[in-house]
Amino acid sequence: MRSQIEQRFDYVKIGIASPERIRQWGERTLPNGQMVGEVTKPETINYRTLKPEMDGLFCERIFGPAKDWEC
Repeated sequence: MRSQIEQRFDYVKIGIASPERIRQWGERTLPNGQMVGEVTKPETINYRTLKPEMDGLFCERIFGPAKDWEC
């Protein structure tokens, strides 16, 4: 069992993130140097394979795998 450390705060300040900061949260660099994080196609799922379209609204490269622990 982990020991918990109690901390007290006087206040918490919350602010609105800028558009640039939101873009930074969504972008990442792959090991091959390619930047991902932007949806560039309106497609969702391929109707023949039923798999997410690359760079689409359900792209696994952008949002992570559709199934846990599977590539």
